[in-house]
Amino acid sequence: MNVFITLFQAAISFGTVIMFGSVGEILTEKSGNLNLGVPGTMYMGGIASLAAAFFYESACEAAGRAPSPVLMLIIALVSAFAAAAFGGLIYSFLTITLRANQNVTGLTLTIFGAGLANFFGGSLNKLAGGVGQISVAATSKVFRAGVFSFIPAPDIIKKLFLGYGLMVYLAVIVAVLVHVFLNRTNKGLNLRAVGENPATADAAGINVIRNKYLATCVGTGITGLGGVYYVMDYVKGTWANDGTIENLGWLAVALVIFATWKPLRSIWGSYLFGIFFWAYLLFASALTRRSQELFRMLPYVVTIIVLIIVSLRKKKEDQPPEALGLAYFREDR
Repeated sequence: MNVFITLFQAAISFGTVIMFGSVGEILTEKSGNLNLGVPGTMYMGGIASLAAAFFYESACEAAGRAPSPVLMLIIALVSAFAAAAFGGLIYSFLTITLRANQNVTGLTLTIFGAGLANFFGGSLNKLAGGVGQISVAATSKVFRAGVFSFIPAPDIIKKLFLGYGLMVYLAVIVAVLVHVFLNRTNKGLNLRAVGENPATADAAGINVIRNKYLATCVGTGITGLGGVYYVMDYVKGTWANDGTIENLGWLAVALVIFATWKPLRSIWGSYLFGIFFWAYLLFASALTRRSQELFRMLPYVVTIIVLIIVSLRKKKEDQPPEALGLAYFREDR
């Protein structure tokens, strides 16, 4: 039972990181922009939240007062969203205004975001006293505090569902809101029209450029929240230059395909990915380290299988937006 609880909790934590990335990328891709810079924007969101929290905690310590829990949350979240959205703005300018190749630009954003984050991560470590010394323990504690732990319930229910930090539940809320926006609002339907056929949407009076810019910037901002969760909850307020954020970012891209561009599917899909990734815990005593790596391939194998099934079924609602990855030339309309 303890192994099952550990697996479930690990899957929830793992899934929350990639859920933010997946939902943000779904919103971006619904506008027709294929942004492969998801890992880069997660890096930017993570380092921005860490830096903002570090300087806030340091300022409070110097002033001899305790940091405000509410301010710690707001500062970290706003900083991360703004930094990741700025990455989306760079991508938008290059691909929408300058019409640069979307694949190349997205990959460049990943490299740029990783380099920027690791540079500032190293700088923060030096400010904190040496390599590996950076820690925003107070902010991390606020993020990891169980939101619903006060609810009276059996211990197993608390461990499985009620003992998680704010961002676990926020990820689900964001996914539901994006689903409602895309399927139940006029602006969301306009955005989907832009992603399917921008020329027709333009002829109908929909501002294609504005929709693409907004969807991409907001989508990358949501992706950046995955970086916040990784830094503040997953690794408990520290910075590690081990490439894990990049790996999770690519899993988030794979989850977009697995979820067939539907935000609600990304909720259970992210947790399923987490279960597959940590499934080796059930057989840890009987597996070698090399065998454990085979288990960690499962999310990607499942994604490939889903791609094959979707391609064979050819259902319209499971296909990507028709204009995905294509630059829009208004003069060709």
